Formats: sequence, structure tokens, C-alpha cells
Amino acid sequence: MKPSHLERADIAAQAITEASAQIEAERELPAQVLHAMHQQRLFRLTLPEWLGGDELDPARLSQVTMRIATADASAAWCLGQASGCAMSAAYLDEEVAREVFGPEDSVLAWGAGPQGKAVAVDGGFQVSGSWRFASGGKHATWLGGHCKVFEADGSERRDQAGKHVERTVLIRRDVAKIADDWYVIGLRGTRSEGYTIDDVFVDNAYTFHRDDAKERRSDAPLYVFPTTYVYASAFSGVALGVARGALDDLRNLAAHKTAAFARTSMRESPVFQTELAELEAKWGSARAFQQTTLLEVWDDVSERRVLNMEHRARIRLAATYAINQCTEVVHTAYRLAGSHAIFESGPFERRFRDMHSVSQQIQASRTHYEAVGRFLLGHEDDML
Repeated sequence: MKPSHLERADIAAQAITEASAQIEAERELPAQVLHAMHQQRLFRLTLPEWLGGDELDPARLSQVTMRIATADASAAWCLGQASGCAMSAAYLDEEVAREVFGPEDSVLAWGAGPQGKAVAVDGGFQVSGSWRFASGGKHATWLGGHCKVFEADGSERRDQAGKHVERTVLIRRDVAKIADDWYVIGLRGTRSEGYTIDDVFVDNAYTFHRDDAKERRSDAPLYVFPTTYVYASAFSGVALGVARGALDDLRNLAAHKTAAFARTSMRESPVFQTELAELEAKWGSARAFQQTTLLEVWDDVSERRVLNMEHRARIRLAATYAINQCTEVVHTAYRLAGSHAIFESGPFERRFRDMHSVSQQIQASRTHYEAVGRFLLGHEDDML
């Protein structure tokens, strides 16, 4: 019997836990971690089944990133980013998809936003641009770049609605110039560096319009989900994993610590007992809301093959809420740990830094609450 997605995650998490200090020090995922993750096929969770992937639904994908994040947030974040990128296989010709994703160590990474310029030429595009935040770019085998499309005469290519057309281009990593610019407070091991390509020809076959149903080559329900909602699922799973780890660390600390000037140990303190219980409730409610939402939406999408605005609003609300609640959990756990929390040799300060880096990513933005609220009140909103 094949191991489940969580059993595979648990196996990889053992190697990741052992290498967590190395990940932090070297600001990247070391070879033994990547070997463990590839061996357990974690970077293939969202690939099409015909390509050896699992087509894993967003709820179970978030369960995996949560498990990995309890071991190391950077490893989980890289996995979440790669999982969203891997969905592009469903938009490529089979031959190209096998070239990009066929090798066992394949990983695609890309930066944020349509920051590139793709000029149409015979057979493809001449592409230039610079992108930032390519999480996992250090160990990626391919890079992607989201671009605005221009005609050969320099005019903007527009669709029927008058919107500037965008395409994502895929290039081998060694084609790009990588910037050594990832010096940050947390998620240091993601190596989310910037990169630049300058006037590079990209064949049409290595480009696609992300999330355009007309270009989708698979009818599997996973690929009905726009990439951003898979990211929302995966990254909220990361947040839940970091917070879960912080709570476990706090319980372990309480087993033997007596705070300065305290009359009782943390374990015997009614105040601490109350706060710990409240934190568990906050974490548990966030996880339950996220998982219930993702599972219910998945069931509906699997049946109808449509992700409607209500689905989008529900995912956005559940993911945003989970990340922000988990940020509060980690912050409070850090405070309750007292002076133990400030030492690099302990787990609290790293989880604090990682969680507060997660909280700054777009998936955690409180503007999502406004967008969902507008939808709930009957307004049309293009932010969902």
C-alpha cells in the first residue's frame, strides 16, 4: 500500500528537522533536505497524474505544508510556492511539460507579478524583465516570468475586453542572472531572490496564459482553481504549521520552567493554563475553518468544475483568517516563553521571525477582508 501524503510529509519532516539550523545558516535548503523532499515526491503533489503527480486537492496540500512547517517554515514555504508553479504543467503541451517537470529533481519557481516585457516575434517572444521573490529559486531547475505582451511595433496587445494581455514564460534557470538579495528577518531558507533576463527568445510552446481556461489541457478539478487560491491554501497551511510548532514548543517549555519571581511553575500556573487553552482554541478554530472551507469548496468544484465568486470569497476569508490568527498565536507564545524566547539556540525566536514574514505576504493582507465583505454585501469586486 502506497504511503499517504501525510506519511510522506512525516518522513521528509524528519530530515528537515535535523537540518533546520543548517537551513537558517546557509539561507537555502541543503542537499539532504532536497533529497528527502524529492524522494517523497513532495514537489509533485500538484502535477497532473499523467506526469506522475498526485493532483492533490488544496485542503490536503495545506495539510502537507502544515506538517513540513512544524519542522521548518522555509522548507514548507518553498514547497507551497513550487506547488502553485507546478500547476502550469496543465497548460503546456505534453512534450514540454515532460521536459520541464519530468526529471525527479524538477522544481519551477517564479517571481511576483507581470514585471516582464514579452515582444511578439516569429515563433515566440523576445523577453526582458526583472522579478523578485522567487521562493526556492536557488534549487529550481526552471524559472518563470509573468510578462505583459507587446506587438512587434511596440503597441500593447489587448484582449477583447481591452485588458493588456499577459503571458508566463518558462526558461532554464541558468539563462537568468540571479540577484543575491535575500537578507531578511524570516523565511531565510527560502532564498527568494530576484532574477533578470535580458532579450531572451522564448518559444511559444514554453509560454502560457496562467489560469486561462481556454489554454488548460486537463479537466481535473484541481486545475479549475486559479493559482492564487492554491497559494492561499498552501501558505495558510504554512502559518498553521508554524503556530502548531510554537504551541508544542511552549508546552515543552512549561514542563520544566518556573518564571522569575513566580510562585509556581508554568505548568502549575492557572494564568498560564488559561492562556495556553485559549491559544489552542484560537489555533484549532482557524484550522477547522480553513479545512472545512477548502474541503467543502473542493467537493463542489469536483462536481461542477466551476470555481465561482462565492468559492473564491470563502477560500480568501478562511486563508486570510488562518494566517492572521496564527500570527497572534505565535506572538503570544513568544511572549509567554519569556527570556527563553530570545535565544537563537531555542525555537521561539525563529518561529517568531518566520511567522512575521509569512504575515507580510499578500495572502495575509487584511484588504482581503474588505473584498470579502463587499462580496457578502452584494457588491461586485475584482479583488477576489
